[in-house]
Order: sequence, then structure tokens, then C-alpha cells
Amino acid sequence: MCCVAIVTGGSGGIGRAVAERLAQDGTAVVVHYSGNEAKAQDTVKAVTAAGGQATAFGGDVADPEAMAGLFQHATDTFGGIDVIANTAGIMPLAPIAEMDLETFDRIQRTNVRGSFVISRLAARQVRAGGAIINFSTSITRLQMPTYGAYAASKGAVEAMTLILARELRGRDVTVNTIAPGPTATPLFFEGKSEQVINHIASLNPMERLGIPEDIAEVAAFLAGPARWVNGQILYANGGAA
Repeated sequence: MCCVAIVTGGSGGIGRAVAERLAQDGTAVVVHYSGNEAKAQDTVKAVTAAGGQATAFGGDVADPEAMAGLFQHATDTFGGIDVIANTAGIMPLAPIAEMDLETFDRIQRTNVRGSFVISRLAARQVRAGGAIINFSTSITRLQMPTYGAYAASKGAVEAMTLILARELRGRDVTVNTIAPGPTATPLFFEGKSEQVINHIASLNPMERLGIPEDIAEVAAFLAGPARWVNGQILYANGGAA
């Protein structure tokens, strides 16, 4: 198992579950956060209470200087970087005809530019035997109304990931994307009625929402034993699509 991971967006939801799951395998974790240091520190405390190693570092995921500082912090603290789990993202929803361009630009800045900034740094610094794990969404296949801007951002992340995997030929670094289905996180629940939530949960054959731990298991697989899985999009959605 690799020994040092950066988890962007690690202060809650899927990011926290990924940080805790990687730590279970003996990985030292740098928990990145954007605006909620208290939640990031809660993740650090949960990891250390379970016997793991973790530290928190804040910054705008789309700011190259701030993220260079994140990578430097990981190297200074733990000696290098082996795994990137890039879970950071935002998901404002509205029909395409109604979404204002300011919100659209904000989504693309965090989800596309942020993923590019992290991927560029990771491509330069992740050690041999390591893994770069980006995050997309099953919405790119489910194509549900109101998700147009979000799905567009994640389609870009998928394309970027597949190309980066081929650009890192000979480096022994895998590059993959996890595409979760609807997952029970605050980001998902925001603005949805109970009726809508229950309908979405019923769409997959498992007839439930995913939980962050479901997604974290896929991240642990890609970070550890999945050395022959490269340049792929893994759909973790209970069979929804």
C-alpha cells in the first residue's frame, strides 16, 4: 500500500470517507479543505483517533499557488506523495435555460480548473507506484434535468483523466476517475425534497442511495491493489446506469 495521500475536499462527505478509508490501510493523509477548517480538523482527529496519521491544509483548489503549497506541505510533513484523491467539487443545480453564467463559471472554475490544477501538480510529483484518482459523476450517463452545468464540468474531468493516463506512460502511475451515483452527502441532499430523494434512490436496482463509504472502498481499491486498472472511469452507482 502507498504511504502518503492528499485528499482534496477531505473535510466532509465522500472526501472524509476516503481519507478515513485510506488511513485504515496505513496511508498518511493530508486533508485538504476550502472553507471549513473545523470539519477538516474533525477528519484529522478521526484518523488519528483510529491510530493513523493525518494533517489538514486549506486553500482554493483552483489556485495553483495555494495548491502548490498543499503539495509542498504533504512532502514536508510525510516525505512525498503517492496518492491523489481529488474529491473537491461543487454542484449548484438549475435548468440550462435558467442558470446564470456567474454560477456556471463558478462550477467550471472549481470542478474543471481545480481538477486540472491538481492533476498537473500530481503528474509532476506523484511517486512511481502511485495513483491519481479524480472524481466525476454518474450523471454524465443518467442525464437528469438541472444537472447540465455540473455534468459538463465532470465530462471535462473524465476526458482530462483519460488523456493524463496516457501522458504518464512509463511512470508506473495510474490515473482513473470514480463516477459515483447519488450518494447520501450534504451536497446531494441540499435543495431536494424527501419525495425527490426517494425517487432518485429507487432508480438503481439496489433501491438505495450510495453512502460515502461505498465510494471510499473504490478509492482504496484504486489507491492500492488496482495496479492494472488505468485510464478508466469506474461507475459506483448500484447499477443505475
